[in-house]
Amino acid sequence: MSSQFTLKINYVDIFNKDIFPARITVENGIIKEVSRIDENCNNYILPAFIDSHIHIESSMLTPIEFAKAASVFGTAAVVADPHEIANVLGKKGVEFMINNASNVPFKFYFGDPSCVPATTFETSGSTISINDIQELFEKYDLKYLSEMMNVPGVIFENPEVIAKIELARKLNKKIDGHAPLLSNKELEKYINSGITTDHECTSFAEAEEKIHKGMKIQIRCGSAANNFEELWKLIDMYPDKIMFASDDLHPDDLIKGHINLIVKKAIKKGVNIFNILNAAIKNPVEHYNLDLGLLRKGDDADFIIIDNLNENFKVLQTYCKGKLIADNGQTLVQDKETEVINNFIAEKIKPDDIKVKANNHNKIKVIVAKNNELLTGLEVCNATINNGFIETNIENDILKIVNLNRYATNAVPAVAFIKGIGIKKGAIASSVAHDSHNIIAVGTNDEDIASAINLIIENKGGLAIASKNESYILELPIAGLISNKDAKYAAEKYTILTNKAKELGTNLSAPFMTLSFLALLVIPELKLSDKGLFDGKKFEFTEIYA
Repeated sequence: MSSQFTLKINYVDIFNKDIFPARITVENGIIKEVSRIDENCNNYILPAFIDSHIHIESSMLTPIEFAKAASVFGTAAVVADPHEIANVLGKKGVEFMINNASNVPFKFYFGDPSCVPATTFETSGSTISINDIQELFEKYDLKYLSEMMNVPGVIFENPEVIAKIELARKLNKKIDGHAPLLSNKELEKYINSGITTDHECTSFAEAEEKIHKGMKIQIRCGSAANNFEELWKLIDMYPDKIMFASDDLHPDDLIKGHINLIVKKAIKKGVNIFNILNAAIKNPVEHYNLDLGLLRKGDDADFIIIDNLNENFKVLQTYCKGKLIADNGQTLVQDKETEVINNFIAEKIKPDDIKVKANNHNKIKVIVAKNNELLTGLEVCNATINNGFIETNIENDILKIVNLNRYATNAVPAVAFIKGIGIKKGAIASSVAHDSHNIIAVGTNDEDIASAINLIIENKGGLAIASKNESYILELPIAGLISNKDAKYAAEKYTILTNKAKELGTNLSAPFMTLSFLALLVIPELKLSDKGLFDGKKFEFTEIYA
């Protein structure tokens, strides 16, 4: 049966940088006609927004639930890297995401994870070999090789890393980058290998150097890292080189807005509207060669209707391939039953398991966490020693951090110390711990740290808080990363946990997001693997003692 409808509306032509009243005819999900008319029209039509780099798992939602939440804000497509669930479940995890996403009218463009595990200095739940990568490319026609985080592997020509890159190039696939602070000759070698994008820029100078050397830059506005203020001027300066991305977006932020919020910020800054729409729509579609429609005759009818083009614009409707998927703030995407898969065998620990024996040194290396940044620092501090053990020093904000391998029984917890979290009592813990997703916890005392970790183990995944006799958890039964409930449930529970963490004393805007990146070894400077304290600059393990 033919499905056809016609709209009379102000047409936003992102190719010719023009806005005019038009008649738009859609038939069977395809734009059949775009013609100028001499009428006054209300509202505006433009192509749907696309997130050029996101990990759906960080929203703690299935792809179906993510689509329901994001569609109300004008998003109809995402370029999604499933390496979080791949680190837990390997190829099976990637296929779970692809299959779940196939149940909804929303365009998920998944990448092929390049770094599973991200490094050999941590324990992951699975691996993705070059044969797995080739099979995923061929079976699902994946669009790109996901972010190449193993920068040293590229620079020093690790055979396995180079083989993955060469496979992607042979198949004519784009290769995403992940190159924080990389510069000069090393950056040139990284780019010359075939890597085309970067979403890790934290300064204007860093981004501009990468653009000049051939990269496209994704301006990231996520829950833990937000680089818009440093990078927004690039949009007008390099209109064909910029894309918008979330990278990691927790559920409490997702229910407030998505790419539409970045667009609004840019409009408020006075950036040219067509350059903004390039970054939000056109550039990622052209870069990754996606089939997301751009409102031309013959394109898929993927578009949004908004009330105006100023900084207060409101998304009224979202369409994907001619199907209305969101209407006036309500999603029309239907629920589907979701399979629960996991990989979680850790056993409970005791407070004595995380004690740290003192030695002759009275100085220790301390991780320094930073608000809204993935980068950490290193500070040498005096150790607080009691009865032969190094303890926390709450007054000086020196707390204990623990990383426990969740993929083994009787694992020995890795323990170090950290500043910048700021809690004055209790402990927080998470099985969302990039990239291998072991259990990461920070606390003021061993009893509460063990309680928070054990609460996660009981539930086979989640975010948790423990303080004296109180405990709270957001259960994440799918891979220990994802809720099997809707966005509202996940956001409400996440908000409760965030507020409870702030009651413990932290001033971090997103304490659980910051916590989740304290094991990400590929981001400098000092991090904690389940195997020990890790120096991200030297890319090697280091002693806790200074």
